[in-house]
Amino acid sequence: MKVFITVVLTLFFTFSVFAQKQAEVIVTSTFLRKLPDSNSEKVQTVQKGEKVTFEKAQDTKGWYYVSVSDRTVKGWIRKDTIGSVVKAETVKQTPQTEIVPTPETVVSTPAPIVKEVAAGNPSPSPAPIVEATPAVSPSPASPSPSISSTPSPAASPIPVEDEEILRVDTEEVSINVRVVDNNNRSVNNLNQTHFEVYEDNVLQPITSLTTVEVPTINALVIDNSRSLRSQLERVIEAGKILVGKNRPQDESTIVRFVSKDKIEVVQDFTTNKTSLNNALDNLFVEGGQTAIIDAVYLAAKKVDQYQNSRKKDDIKLRALIVVSDGEDRGSSFQEQQLFELLRASNVQVYAVGFVNSLEKEPDASGTNRQEKAKTFLTRLSQETGGKVYFPNSIDELPQIAADISGELRTQYLISYAPTNETRDGNFRKIKVSVAESANKEKRIAITRTGRTSAPK
Repeated sequence: MKVFITVVLTLFFTFSVFAQKQAEVIVTSTFLRKLPDSNSEKVQTVQKGEKVTFEKAQDTKGWYYVSVSDRTVKGWIRKDTIGSVVKAETVKQTPQTEIVPTPETVVSTPAPIVKEVAAGNPSPSPAPIVEATPAVSPSPASPSPSISSTPSPAASPIPVEDEEILRVDTEEVSINVRVVDNNNRSVNNLNQTHFEVYEDNVLQPITSLTTVEVPTINALVIDNSRSLRSQLERVIEAGKILVGKNRPQDESTIVRFVSKDKIEVVQDFTTNKTSLNNALDNLFVEGGQTAIIDAVYLAAKKVDQYQNSRKKDDIKLRALIVVSDGEDRGSSFQEQQLFELLRASNVQVYAVGFVNSLEKEPDASGTNRQEKAKTFLTRLSQETGGKVYFPNSIDELPQIAADISGELRTQYLISYAPTNETRDGNFRKIKVSVAESANKEKRIAITRTGRTSAPK
């Protein structure tokens, strides 16, 4: 007895146009949420360039109900993260092939077939640090099954109304915020309702607040000039304490500096604590005109650019820990250029200033060298939301190192959609206020003093 298996493969081609109204999100990133509430559970992160489909008759004040990923994931998105319509265009859907099996069908479907940073050799002034260029990975090709098919004569196009894609253009800003009480102790367990964010004195809509600990990208920028000869051994010990506090995903780099032509990366970014400690042990003092402005400028640029996708899911806390007497004697960059860079980046600066060895009395030009150094280091920390320390003894270094590590771990990440959408490259002042505690105790928010708006 022979067994006959009849294989009938019925295919039809469907030519249609995309029917749903969509928005192309041109915002750094935002969240799709389970409910129309900024504190609601996050369903999915929506990145710049992604398209969301508006679900009909599903909207509420301040929120749209949308879908992403070919309408397989749905949730609520804030209207103010989408912004105003800039351009409209019609998008046609490409032809699709559909397999329609019959009861006798047997179908067998085969399976679908950076420049690195150079450490050690400084480049010529004024850019001694060789900067990293992030590698760009090509998008993987979509797998396609190999199917031999014959179009079905019964197939017919499905008529669908032609619609449009809405292009939107807005911006989202993320800031790191530390909160302390009157005794300078960190305040945790706050939520979004406790905060208000102002930009140029205008209240801003907060889109999200995150308290989850994120990986840290940091650089230890250590003065190796002769002015720190007596402190270097303890500075190395403090550096090892900071390295020891690193979590598995944290990455650090070690930068030593003296003069503008002696700024070098002795250990590039790594999670390997042994390599970092070895680099610290190899630090040495030498002569030269201290170039702290150049060192901080180049290190901040390096930290800000390293693995920086600007995606919220990839957010990392970026910091410099600068150890120096704070006196600049020979930089190529100007102080103004440094602070312009810091305003445009997202790097916090923690400074440890050994200023006691500097002269307190005004010199021939009327400059108080110690006060000038303290003012510079204080401004570095205040403008970036970091912190400055002026130890009276090198014995304070272990506690300072532990304190810096703790400060980096107790921060809030707040995102807001700026009401001023003008992209003119100008500076915007930022202020964060925090509600008082239940017993009327004052809380102080510490963050960067502002940001430079993205140019068009």
